[in-house]
Amino acid sequence: MTENAQDTSAWLTIPELVDALDETPGRVRRLLDERYLIGSRRGGAFAVPAVFIADGRPLPALRGTVIVMQDAAFSDDEIIDWLLAEEETLGRSPIAALLAGHKSEVRRVARALA
Repeated sequence: MTENAQDTSAWLTIPELVDALDETPGRVRRLLDERYLIGSRRGGAFAVPAVFIADGRPLPALRGTVIVMQDAAFSDDEIIDWLLAEEETLGRSPIAALLAGHKSEVRRVARALA
């Protein structure tokens, strides 16, 4: 999915996640419950930004970042919005920085938001 890595407009529903991850619906729900993925109900069905999936797996750095932001009392919608939006201090979106392997920098900025 690296070619779509910057496409933040694509969202995957649970059935689409099942296909993308080659997992059962129960396993996909567990990934959501355990915060390996985060999604939202926007415009109808619950969905997860496709950019949160890399090489057929949840982006490894996503979970820790989500937990940092949850600990700072951000809602799931706020976390997703922040991850996908341009962040001035990073010079790009936090998800782009995570995809580039800069999780420490992203988490430092996330902690500063608290």
